[in-house]
Amino acid sequence: MPSNEIRALMSAAHNDRLTWNTPLSEAHAAQLIAVCAPPPGARIADLGSGWGELLMRLVESAPGSTGDAVETDPEAVARGRALAEERGLAERVRFHEVPAAEWPEKDYDLAVSIGASHAWPGGTAEALAALRASVRPGGRVLFGEGFWEREPDEAALAGLGAEPGDFGSLLDLIRQAEAAGLRALQVTAADPREWDLFESHANIGRGERWALAHPDHPLRDGVVAAVDERRTGYYGGYRGTFGLAYLVLSA
Repeated sequence: MPSNEIRALMSAAHNDRLTWNTPLSEAHAAQLIAVCAPPPGARIADLGSGWGELLMRLVESAPGSTGDAVETDPEAVARGRALAEERGLAERVRFHEVPAAEWPEKDYDLAVSIGASHAWPGGTAEALAALRASVRPGGRVLFGEGFWEREPDEAALAGLGAEPGDFGSLLDLIRQAEAAGLRALQVTAADPREWDLFESHANIGRGERWALAHPDHPLRDGVVAAVDERRTGYYGGYRGTFGLAYLVLSA
């Protein structure tokens, strides 16, 4: 099976039904932005930004603020630059094709990283330490990371391709943030509806729509198989076991 071609067809960056590549509703996003509360003229960084939708909204919320979007996926960067141009933000939101762990800038008012801790060799702990080091004293961090809502069984682990020790509980995650010198101002988690809509719009839904539109394409059977695998992993495995937390932290 030409898996690289199938992954390209199901790429999040080309999926216009995804506002951002994470389970997050409009209301939840607005709440996060309100708590982050970047001041006028703020410097904001998003490490592992994808196409930078959340960063752009944060910049829009603070007059005179600027944002650095750090992302290695060229397709996501291309989408982000186009969106910034369309919204008149090209001079305020700059995209950098640099690995998050290698980004050198410091003294930000706000640093964001959602679902990108894998960009650091040490995972969650190293990501939190890097985010803490990137903000000024009194700055804020918005960190999105996975956690186990309950002890994972074999189906959940297989669905995620994970090991039990890859994640801890939500309290474990808060304690890791504290160990990095960050205190939680607000902790929320993606709810079941956010997860279901994300999965329905992302890999599962995109693959199904593509297969329906291309019944005779030579990749159709491979796409359907990939969709079935993802659906089994989600509904038969990690739904209700794996969570995604959004921590607004104070340095």
